[in-house]
Amino acid sequence: MPDSHDETLDLLSGLIGKARRAGADAADAVLFDSTSISISYRLGKLEHVERSEGGDLGLRVFIGKRMAIVSSSDRRQAALDEIVERAVAMAKVVPEDPYCGIADPAELATELPDLDLIDPVEPSTEVLADRARAAEEAALAVAGVTNSEGASAGFGRSLAAMVASNGFARITGSTGSSVSVSAIAGEGTGMETDYDHSSAVHAGDLQAPEAVGRSAGERAVARLGARKAATARVPVVFDPRAARSLLGHLVGAVNGAAIARGTSFLKERMGQAVFAPGIAVIDDPHIRRGLRSRPCDSEGVACTRRAVIEDGRLTTWLLDLRSARQLGLAPTGHAVRGTSGPPGAAPSNLYLAPGMVTPAELMADIQEGFYVTGLMGSSVNGVTGDYSRGAHGFWIERGRIAHPVNEVTIAGNLKEMYRALVPANDLVLRYGMDAPTVRIDGMMVAGR
Repeated sequence: MPDSHDETLDLLSGLIGKARRAGADAADAVLFDSTSISISYRLGKLEHVERSEGGDLGLRVFIGKRMAIVSSSDRRQAALDEIVERAVAMAKVVPEDPYCGIADPAELATELPDLDLIDPVEPSTEVLADRARAAEEAALAVAGVTNSEGASAGFGRSLAAMVASNGFARITGSTGSSVSVSAIAGEGTGMETDYDHSSAVHAGDLQAPEAVGRSAGERAVARLGARKAATARVPVVFDPRAARSLLGHLVGAVNGAAIARGTSFLKERMGQAVFAPGIAVIDDPHIRRGLRSRPCDSEGVACTRRAVIEDGRLTTWLLDLRSARQLGLAPTGHAVRGTSGPPGAAPSNLYLAPGMVTPAELMADIQEGFYVTGLMGSSVNGVTGDYSRGAHGFWIERGRIAHPVNEVTIAGNLKEMYRALVPANDLVLRYGMDAPTVRIDGMMVAGR
C-alpha cells in the first residue's frame, strides 16, 4: 500500500496518464484502503477477535461514448500496466452509452469542508473487549433476560482517493466505532429476542455500552407474552427504528436511475405534494462527524444540504452524473461508487424533520392501533408503492400501550401512507438515516 497521500495520488495519476497515452479520451481512478478490528463476546467469554486489512483500486476509461472499468487489488507495476491495457481494450468494443462520462471541470467541487471524520485514537483490543463485555453484562442484568446471543464492538479506518483526467484529485479518510448486543428473554417456546446498537465516527460519540445493553434487554423483555392482533384497519405508529425504513423506500423512489427507467411510483410527482404540509426530509452531507458525511460526491461533484421534501412537496431527485444527463438535469452531488462498477446515486445523512408533539401525544387519541417496533421481510413494489411487511410491536388501547403483538402484517400504499404521515418530536440522529416516531392512520393490520 502507498505510504503517504502523495504516493497514493501519484499512483492514480500514473494510471490516468497511462490510460490517456494508450488511447483513452478521459479516465478516472479510485482507490480504497481499509483496516478494521472486531471483538465478539458471549456469556462472559471472549469468542472472537478479528483484524483485517484490505485495499482495492479501479480504473474507468472512456473512448468516445464507450466506457470500461477494471479493478484489482494488485498494485505491482506490471499489474497496473495490465489494468490499463485491459480497460482500453474493453472500451474499444463495448456498446456506446450516450450518458456516460466524467464531470465537466465546472461541475467539480472547489472547496472540501473539514467534517472531522477521523478519530485519531485507535482503540486496543482490550478497550473493545471492555465495551462488548459491559454491553452484554448490562443486558443480562435486566430482570427477565435469560440468555444472550452475544455482544460485539468494533473499529474501522478507511481511506478513499480519486484522480480524474478533468483535473480532480482528492483523498478523504474516515473512522467508525460500534457496539451492539442481542438479548434473549423468557424460556422455552415463550422466548423473545431483541437488540440494540450504536455507531459513531468518533468513539466519544458512542452511546455508553451499558445503555446499549440495557436497552436491548428491556426491548426483549417487553416482547414476552406477545400474541397476534385481530385483523383491522387502524392507526399504525412506527417507533424511530422502524420509521427510518419508510425513508429507505422514499430514497428508492427518488433515485434518478429509477426515474429515468420509469420504475418509481413518484416518477410524475416532482414539485407536487407527496407528504402533508409542513413535512420536511433533509439530506445533509456536511454534518460534522456524521455517519454518512462526505465533502463531495464520488465523482468529484459538489454536494450540499438539500430538502428532498419541503413543506410536503418533492423538490429533487438524487442524481449522479449519468442519471442527471439522462434526465436533462444538473447532478445533485449524490454519486457513490466502488472500484468495479459505475457510480450510482445514494443519500448522505438523511432524516425526517421532527414534528411538534411528543410520541405520547401522537397516540393519545388512538382507541385501537398498532405500535411497530420491528419489521421483517419485505413486499414493497417500487413501481406502484404497494406496501406489505411483517411486523411486531405492541397493541394500543385508549391511547396507551396495552400488550405485545407479533406475527402480524401491516399493509397499505406508500403514496397514501406518506400523505397521512405525522411525525413526533423525538428525532435523534443515530444511524445516518433517521426519523422520529411517526403515525400513519388507516393502515391494514392482518393478524388472526
